[in-house]
Amino acid sequence: QFIFVVAFTTFLISCVDYDILFANKAVNHSQHPSEPIKVTLPDAFLPPNVCSARIQANSFLICILVIAGVFWIHRLVKFIYNICCYWEIHSFYINALKIPMSTLPYYTWQEVQARIVQIQKEHQICIHKKELTELDIYHRILRFKNYMVAMVNKSLLPIRFRLPLLGDTVFYTRGLKYNFELIFFWGPGSLFENEWSLKAEYKRAGNRLELAEKLSTRILWIGIANFLLCPLILIWQILYAFFSYTEILKREPGSLGARCWSLYGRCYLRHFNELDHELHSRLSKGYKPASKYMNCFISPLLTIVAKNVAFFAGSILAVLIALTIYDEDVLAVEHVLTTVTLLGVGITVCRSFIPDQHLVFCPEQLLRVILAHIHYMPDHWQGNAHRYETRDEFAQLFQYKAVFILEELLSPIITPLILIVCLRPKSLDIVDFFRNFTVEVVGVGDTCSFAQMDVRQHGHPAWMSAGKTEASIYQQAEDGKTELSLMHFAITNPKWQPPRESTAFIGFLKERVHRDSSVALAQQAVLPENALFSSIQSLQSESEPHSLIANVIAGSSALGFHMGRDGQASRHLSEVASALRSFSPLQSAQQPPSGFQMAGRDGEGAQPRGANAMTASGADARTVSSGSSAWEGQLQSMILSEYASTEMSLHALYMHELHKQHAQLEPERHTWHRRESDESGESTHEELDAQRGAPVPIPRSASYPFSSPRQPAEETATLQTGFQRRYGGITDPGTVHRAPSHFSRLPLGGWAEDGQAARHPEPVPEESSEDELPPQIHKV
Repeated sequence: QFIFVVAFTTFLISCVDYDILFANKAVNHSQHPSEPIKVTLPDAFLPPNVCSARIQANSFLICILVIAGVFWIHRLVKFIYNICCYWEIHSFYINALKIPMSTLPYYTWQEVQARIVQIQKEHQICIHKKELTELDIYHRILRFKNYMVAMVNKSLLPIRFRLPLLGDTVFYTRGLKYNFELIFFWGPGSLFENEWSLKAEYKRAGNRLELAEKLSTRILWIGIANFLLCPLILIWQILYAFFSYTEILKREPGSLGARCWSLYGRCYLRHFNELDHELHSRLSKGYKPASKYMNCFISPLLTIVAKNVAFFAGSILAVLIALTIYDEDVLAVEHVLTTVTLLGVGITVCRSFIPDQHLVFCPEQLLRVILAHIHYMPDHWQGNAHRYETRDEFAQLFQYKAVFILEELLSPIITPLILIVCLRPKSLDIVDFFRNFTVEVVGVGDTCSFAQMDVRQHGHPAWMSAGKTEASIYQQAEDGKTELSLMHFAITNPKWQPPRESTAFIGFLKERVHRDSSVALAQQAVLPENALFSSIQSLQSESEPHSLIANVIAGSSALGFHMGRDGQASRHLSEVASALRSFSPLQSAQQPPSGFQMAGRDGEGAQPRGANAMTASGADARTVSSGSSAWEGQLQSMILSEYASTEMSLHALYMHELHKQHAQLEPERHTWHRRESDESGESTHEELDAQRGAPVPIPRSASYPFSSPRQPAEETATLQTGFQRRYGGITDPGTVHRAPSHFSRLPLGGWAEDGQAARHPEPVPEESSEDELPPQIHKV
């Protein structure tokens, strides 16, 4: 495509005689002037020698062609490298995993992953550890993406802006994302020295200011490079968009009025350790309810205008079509064909603004169905689904295709400004983030600590982690990201054995589910009052087995669970709990005991109808395709995948209801429009810039609290000992009994409980400078 766009554009500029094409110059093909002249398309093409001369005479075009050639050679080298990597993957699948290419399309990801785990036990393909877990495989694949999800979750990246006329806006394009990854992960001078290891100097705290200044300078130069290449990138974006979308716009004019999940939405809604195909499947299921919700907001004035414009344009188009049918020579009149085309496009666009008069929408119910699929939603959206403010904020996640194209066209102009003006002041925050939230996992390398999904280190008290987390505000993942990601990974990978703290959290959640479902069953509800049943019914698509989820929900609904009219939130909570309870026996029957099932097996009810029919004989039905053919195994895997997806949707609804109840009892801050410094403890900062005498002033880190009078070595040890308690295996968490206590601020964003010295028997090095210490390594 790149070669075609460059060659075709050069041909249009230098090798076409537009005077002949537009009939401004006569062409004589005959020796008899009286005969009519018929112009053909080759007549508008210049001879090769004339075309070559025009190209050589255009120095600007030659310069662009040289730059395009260099870029094409770069892409060719990258293409050859990727082909070599793909060939290695091809050989690995055939020789190591024993999966032939002919049957690979019928394998699920769980089956491939199970074979990798088994191969590790037999052949030790990873020499650093004896066994690989499902989480280790996800960490290797999603190492950098987990960092990006964490930085978006903590509002570290400058992608949200408040503009004078537009208000709160989000600008996150492919070009900006490419530059972020270039700066942080794989570009020259990036923070990572290879694909699995963070540079040693970024793991130390003593030279954080120097590293921040170095990163700030690098961001500046990359921004300048983007600014210099802006004209070329802009020309490429315009040409590529023109060649890509013109035919689609002519064939389907309403396609630009369709919506798509924005890049920011994909990053904001993504769980930690969620693969691309898992995210795509989840968001695709939420596309229809999201589109219905956005269509609820129709302007009556705009509808009237669209109806009248469509009527006027349709009348003119009808006359032209009638005249064309009467005499086709009408099309030979200048601009008639263009007028017909533009009128057809205008009518199609106007019809997109005219709602269907037979449809009735319920915004609150639609938003609840959307939540069941996307799993994340700001608190203030619930109960305000009918407000335009909620609609505008949701439009940042679910934007028009035309807006997406426009942002990509403006990206070459705006990206340099964001890098130079907005990202450079955050250089110190970025350095602190990668130091504080990077842990080394044996056999995996350096990974983001948020991706460990450790409720104790990164849990949020408002998301059922109260009493189970030691995280400060700086260390907490926002919007329940840790808790929801943990549940999603445990459900998606049923054979995974969670750590002790995660198992305790899952067990507490399942115990709460059984308690709430028991209360609901005791209220003797009736099926028509079950709002969740209607919501889950609306989740079905034409390609899904309609009776799959409906039978499960109907089975629990027939038992009756109605909480009365005293509170809608309690009723929703009980409904979801009852539906979740019906999944537990089914999961247990289908799978061998795992950390997820063992966490809350007590108190489970009777097995739902149809569970035995889908039970594999003692084997994991998600990783073993039982059946007489590959198609049967694939069908069974698809059905079980739908069960897992629905179970996660119910868990998301249930956890949001619990969070809503907690927020009503204890009001907390908004997590949608968070200030950039609200997680940092910015009230008191240490003036280290003046002491260091830095030549270029670096803005103070929002993630660097006021320091106590400790030595740098002791400061680093205090923060990192907390990670060692979880990841290093130095102290057994289960043997330390802690009483609730207040927290005191520590440097480097760390928080410690009072009397911390008694809880950390590890010796602290007494070197006077942090630069003399070796890089701190936290092994799992």
